[in-house]
Amino acid sequence: MDFQSIIETVGKAVDAAGVVAIVVGAALATIFAVRSLRRSEAGVYSRFRRFLGRSILLGLELLVAADIIRTVAVTPTLASVGVLAAIVLIRTFLSWSLELEITGRWPWQKEQAAADALDRPAAS
Repeated sequence: MDFQSIIETVGKAVDAAGVVAIVVGAALATIFAVRSLRRSEAGVYSRFRRFLGRSILLGLELLVAADIIRTVAVTPTLASVGVLAAIVLIRTFLSWSLELEITGRWPWQKEQAAADALDRPAAS
């Protein structure tokens, strides 16, 4: 086995891990939501969306990693790097959109939100 075939195999494995993360996350989110609905618990929809969104984010990050591995290590041409850049931009936008949906804040606002929470006096 040469270097390129090893890297291609690693890229495919990371790709598969990304797909598995999304599929397993969606299945678990659905199972937990159905259980919560049967118990008539409150906030089922928001927990379902959060769990599903985090699973998708994890899967997207793994898929981007696989694209980077394959593009940079296997076929480092200007065209393939351009395609990789477009893929990374699209997936980054999707990740940020999901983060906004899950937390209600952009990813770069987390530190400010934590600092604001520390500055506020505790409710009595």
